This record gives sequence, C-alpha cells and structure tokens, in this order.
Amino acid sequence: MGSGRRLRNKLKYAILVPVLLAILLAVAAVAIFGFDSREGIFTLVVAGVYVVILILIYLKYLPAMSATMVDYSLEQGKIQKEMLHGLAVPYALVDTEGRVLWANAMFYKIIGVNDKKYLRRRVDHYIPELSPAVFEETEGEISMDVDHDGHHYNAVIRRMDLSHAFNEEPVEEGKDDDIVIVMYLFDVTREKELAKENEEQKLIAGLAYIDNYDEVMNSMEEVKHSILTALVDRKINVYLSNIDAIVKRMENDKYLFVFPQKYMQTLRSDRFSLLDEVKSINVGNEIPMTLSIGVGAGSGSFLECFENAKVAIGLALGRGGDQVAVKYGDQVSYFGGKSAGTEKTTRVKARVKAQAFEELLENKEKVLIMAHKRPDADAFGSAVGIYRLVTTLGKKAYIVLNDDVDAIRPMVNTFKGSNIYGEMLVSGHQAVGMVDAMTMLVVCDVNRPSMTACEELLSMVSTVVVFDHHRQSNEHIENATLSYIEPFASSACEMITEMFQYISAKPKIRPAEADAMYAGILIDTDNFLNKTGVRTFEAASYLRKCGADITRVRKMFRSSLTSMKERAQGISNAELYMGSYALSYVDPDPYSGDPPTVPVAKAANELLNVENVKASFVVTEAEDGILYVSARSIGDVNVQIVMERFNGGGHASIAGAQLPGKKKEEFFYELRAVLREMSENGSL
Repeated sequence: MGSGRRLRNKLKYAILVPVLLAILLAVAAVAIFGFDSREGIFTLVVAGVYVVILILIYLKYLPAMSATMVDYSLEQGKIQKEMLHGLAVPYALVDTEGRVLWANAMFYKIIGVNDKKYLRRRVDHYIPELSPAVFEETEGEISMDVDHDGHHYNAVIRRMDLSHAFNEEPVEEGKDDDIVIVMYLFDVTREKELAKENEEQKLIAGLAYIDNYDEVMNSMEEVKHSILTALVDRKINVYLSNIDAIVKRMENDKYLFVFPQKYMQTLRSDRFSLLDEVKSINVGNEIPMTLSIGVGAGSGSFLECFENAKVAIGLALGRGGDQVAVKYGDQVSYFGGKSAGTEKTTRVKARVKAQAFEELLENKEKVLIMAHKRPDADAFGSAVGIYRLVTTLGKKAYIVLNDDVDAIRPMVNTFKGSNIYGEMLVSGHQAVGMVDAMTMLVVCDVNRPSMTACEELLSMVSTVVVFDHHRQSNEHIENATLSYIEPFASSACEMITEMFQYISAKPKIRPAEADAMYAGILIDTDNFLNKTGVRTFEAASYLRKCGADITRVRKMFRSSLTSMKERAQGISNAELYMGSYALSYVDPDPYSGDPPTVPVAKAANELLNVENVKASFVVTEAEDGILYVSARSIGDVNVQIVMERFNGGGHASIAGAQLPGKKKEEFFYELRAVLREMSENGSL
C-alpha cells in the first residue's frame, strides 16, 4: 500500500515536468514576440507543436506505461516473496505475544510443521526459550542463543512498526496492532562444535607427588624398594594413559603429566581413583604410600595452567596430602583427603624454617604475634613460644590479644600478673599504631585471613610469617614471606617447640611459658588421644624438662560444675545417624563463664567414646547469633572435608565451623544431606 502510493507520486512528477517545460517554452515565445514578431511567431509555433506531440504521446502511451509499472511492481513483490519463502535461513513474523503470523519453508522445516493450520501458534510451543517475554521486551534488535532438536541457533529478533512503513501516524503507546517481530534463526551448531572441540583440546597441566616416599622406603627392606617404585610408576602410567596423558617422572617421588581438557570431567566423575589404587599397593611396606595431585586448568595459556598446577599441588600438600586439588581459574575443588596423613619423622623442615625465620628477623626491630579470633590454648601457647624465640634473639615482641580470651583467661592472667612480661600483651588497635617499616608480623595457629585476630595488620606489614598446623583451604594468607604449615603436627605449640632446638641462641623457656605451650599440645590432642605422634611426645618431653608442670596445667583447665552439666546435656541430646554419626546440641548457660565453643568441643570428644560412632557433630546457638559447630572423628572419617562444606575447616579428626544466623534444625538437615551424599560417593 505504501509502496504503491510512492510509485504514483513518482509517475505524477514524471508527467508534470514535461508539461511545465511546455508552459515555460510558451512564455519564452511570448517574450520573444515582444522584441521580434517573426522570431516570436516561429517560437510560438514550435511550442505549439511540442505541446501537441506531448499530448498525443500521453494519450497513447500513459495507460500502457501505468499497466507496465503495475505489472513490474507485482512481479517484483512476487519474486521477493518467493525468494524469502525459499530462503535457506529460517525466517518468521510473529506478534508481540509470540504468535507465528507468517514463516518461510525453512522455519517450518526446523520446527517440524507441514500443516498451515498451526500457523498462529505461539513460537514457544516449538522453541520454549522464545517465550512471549522475549518479544514483549524487544527494543531495536537483540540476539540470543537457543537450542532445538539437537541444533544450536543464534536468534536475531527485530521489532518493526508498520505505521512508519506506510507513512501513517505512529501507534499510541500500549497499542501493538501495527507492531510485528521479525525473527531469523542462524544455525551455529557447527561453530559451537568447533569451539567446543577447540576448548576440549586445550592442554591441562598436572603434578603428582608421593607424600611419604622417604618414610615408606625407610620402613621396608631395601630389596623391595625397586618393586614398590615400579608398581607405583605403573599404576600412575596406566591410569593416566586412559586420558591420553603424557607422563614424565621428574624425581623419585614427583611426576609431571599433561592431558586434553576434555578428560577433566572423566577424572571428576571417577573422583581420581588413582589415590586409592596407589594406597592399596602393598609389597611388605608397613606404611601405605599416598599421593597428592595438583591440576591447573581454565586459563588462556599452558604456562598459566602450569602455574595453577603448582599452586594446586601446594594446596593439596598443605591440606595434609592424599588428595587432589584442581585449580580451575580462580575456583579450587578438592577430591580425596580421607586419610589423616602420615607423620613426618624427619625434622629437616623444622630446621630449615627455623633458620629462615632467624635470618628474616635480623633486619627487623620488633615483631607482632597474632593468632586467631577467640584464641584457644594452642593459639596462645604458640604465640608465647614465638615471643620467647624473638626476645632470645634480642628483638622486641608483642602478642596481639583482644578481649575474647574466656577459654584461656587463667593462663592469660598468669602473664598479666607478672612484672617480667610488662607490655607483652597488646590489643589489635594498639598493634595497628605500632606498625612501621621495621616491623614483622607472625601469624600462628591460623592461615585464613578472615579468622585472624586483626586482619588489618596483614595488609600493613610487608614481612609476614605464618606458623600453623591446620590444613589449608581456598582462603589463605597470600603475601606471606615465610610459611611453615605442617598438617601432620598435632598443634602449633609442637611446631614451635621443635624450632627451639635449631635457633642459634638457645632459648631458655620459663616455667609459665612451658606451661602455656604444654597446655596447647594437651588441649589440641585431647590429652594425647588425637593426632598424637612420636614428635608430639618428644615436644611434650622437652617442655617438661623446661619446667612445665602437669598439675598446674590441669588446674588451669578444670571445668566448672555448669560446664560439666552442659557437656552431659550434649551427650543426653545425642542421636545416631546412619549408625555411625552422633549429632547433638548444647543449650549454653550464659552464666557459666565459658565461651560457647568449650562445652560443644568437650561433648563432641565424649561422644567418640560411644560404640560404633565414627564421628560426632555438636552445635550450640550462642547469644551473638552464631551457630558454633564442633566436629570430631576417631580416625575413620575426615571431618575437615565435611566442615569445609559449611565454610569451616580444621584437621581430619578435629574440625569446626561458625555459621552466623543459622538455626540448629536447619544445620542438622543440611548436615544429614551432606553425610548421606558423601557416604554414597565415597568421599568420607
């Protein structure tokens, strides 16, 4: 309609122009006649002949010309319609509600419709992703990806206002009578397949380390060393050959492997069963051999993947080994980690770290020592041990301690009441004001920034040292100049006690300091029942020689009658889930004087003495709105990986979590689901 009107306008101008020229010629003839009659008459005759010829031409050819133009216009429209209908690209017109008004043959073909009675059905009947909301919200042109019948399409959708096409008044707002949606579907299946194939062929780097190579070899006959090494080597090569990996043995206990990214999901589904295969090898070795694997993926270049693999293997080893860490870009996931790990009998690492710490201290004037929030005996005892190391080397030392010390108040009061220690204890606010270029920060018994007593100090001090025995998580102190994290140690106090023997100026530990460090070992091992190794008893023996008094320590940590009742309540409320997991809760007494973590930890420990209980989980809802969870295991279950599902952490046998705003009923519901899921897939 609009195109016909424009065509008539053009024909009108084509007719009027010659007429206007004839009139102009007649006017010119009259003007010339005024100057010269002969020439004027001649010009007037010529103009008359021109007008007569023009009239004869119009009378004879105008109807034929109009008919030809109309036929041409109709023919062109028909050709365009046929071309559009036979276009190889699916094309359709829909209204603002998504109803199909018209579509070409290719569109009908891809949606599998041959009968035009379906013409006015909504397009989401065939392609659900193209809902009416898509067309209602379309402004201008949009592009989106849709899937249909195993094909991937790029849908280009454009809104058209027909009132503009016919030079009519624009439609009123809210009226869509003259609005149609033009839609093209471009098949990009092949492009998607090529992109996926290209992504799957990217190389992923992996590092595999044998955690306890020296310990295993030292525990068996030398003639069997080569047999064990060959079996481990074969297990690794056979397993990795299933994913087209190239494996290179770098050292006796270290392997590098490279494989295509398309096998990443295969390894995830298999949950890296290589860990259990290597652990099952037995040729007379008393200690099972364990493997740690770090995989780096999700980066643009292979070099970045390799760097991610190095970070991942560090995380796997820092968490105690016998597990896999996969670093995919910024995301890290873990597999395995069911065993508690093997204690390292060598002290080489302790000696190296002690000497490195001493070298760093040479260029510093003072040291700030910081543990975690709500410090326990191990946190404070290790801080006291570092204080003694630093002061022995002639440097000033301060322990950052805030007011949340209820669990260790008797121990803290021992130091506050002594003139010997003077200004040893400072608050976080005071510590911030003491920082300068000559300050070193030592973090003990924690490696998560958010859990430190004063997180602000980490960004203020250039030299940061970390001493901890907890397994690493995704959150860790990244700017540490020196990091000594030993998950096999029973406590941070054990680690610091070992370092005393490798400091050049032999420290002399005072009895109060020995008591604090001994208490740290005692509490973290639950009276030497959990995570206790040869080195644990050696450290305790050393502290005993330095003047640690078992009776004094026991008196400092005796429980009140209220605390005993709370512990009994935790045992009374317990229920057994899946026949192996004890779940319970404690309603804390606000007048007991103990922090909320104390009764739940003691109740969790006591529940491990119940027959058939592999792990215990006890919670309490504190007045500050935080749900405190204490998890304990007797060795068969790694409670750390369970607590990590709740953003917690700890050790394989001792772990916990703090959940703000969560109720115990909600937590137990989620915990049951996690225990059931992890039991079914073999993660526990």
